[in-house]
Amino acid sequence: MGINCFRLLLVFAFISPSVCLYGQTPGEEGDSPEVSSYSIVIHGGAGSSAANASPVQVKQRKASLTKALDQGVAVLSSGGTALDAVESVLKILEDDPQFNAGKGAVFNAAGDHELDASIMDGKTKACGAVAGVKTVKNPISLARLVMTETRHVLLAGPGAEEFAKQQGVEFVPTDYFDTPGAKKSWERYKLRMKSRTSGLNRNTDGELETSWKMGTVGCVALDGEGNIAAGTTTGGMTYKKFGRIGDSPIVGAGTYADNATCGVSATGIGEQYIRNAVAYDVSAQMKYKGATLQEAVDDNLRRRLNKNDGGLIAVDKDGNIAMGFNTAGMARAAADSKGRYEVIWGDASGKPRK
Repeated sequence: MGINCFRLLLVFAFISPSVCLYGQTPGEEGDSPEVSSYSIVIHGGAGSSAANASPVQVKQRKASLTKALDQGVAVLSSGGTALDAVESVLKILEDDPQFNAGKGAVFNAAGDHELDASIMDGKTKACGAVAGVKTVKNPISLARLVMTETRHVLLAGPGAEEFAKQQGVEFVPTDYFDTPGAKKSWERYKLRMKSRTSGLNRNTDGELETSWKMGTVGCVALDGEGNIAAGTTTGGMTYKKFGRIGDSPIVGAGTYADNATCGVSATGIGEQYIRNAVAYDVSAQMKYKGATLQEAVDDNLRRRLNKNDGGLIAVDKDGNIAMGFNTAGMARAAADSKGRYEVIWGDASGKPRK
């Protein structure tokens, strides 16, 4: 290169410091990519406290929530959609035998598994759900297909299974969902139902119910485009009547999303969430009453639900996150693009009790 050309390049670089000598401009390859704004929250079920679990169990459950949270963060921080984040997070938890969703699902009264799930798009109000499926590996993905590939919202039982075959989703034998822990709980409950021991309470339907443990999983996310999505997936309640459907596949009860307000996922005694349209009510309180997200969540847990009914997670349109429960504990995790990152399984203070 001649000396005069070299001097011209130096002058040009001095006058235009934003242009490098090799033709790159800021934002091109070599610069750090901008992280998309997001918020995400996950629950692994409300019910038992971490105080009732061993240190190993607490460590394993928190590790699983961390894995799921990292997956959601990876999708959202790279500009992915809230729907993709929610589905991918819940598939991880459905595949984890520690939770009552997919593998690890509880047994019903007949000794079978019946899985429920729903997902909702807050931008369009499109939603999809399945109930009572028995051989679909990931019900949350089938629920999304109901949303995108049909004109319906909820498919149940054999009809949902037939639709799954048409869509080519992954099937598994029914014993894939079995776990020793779920089987033990079923056998213990079965014996108690027969003996009607003093530790049981009779509900309004004349059935017996006992203490229950966490396991239903849910996720709510807000992506960089301002779109909210929510999803919930479960195996139901131990020793439930065959054919029983809880709140998880009921849009407005266990799952709800609206870009104008918030997204919600519930966990707990499903009948109570259905009776009170809890997930929708959180959104409605924000829309019609002007309540904040946390106020609406707290009001439902305090006034509309009974003590020990369960918990809620939610994200509003501004990225605020709310997590609440009225049980002994709730496994939960949350993160956002502002630096928040936490994984918790403990009592109301968020810390395992000693």
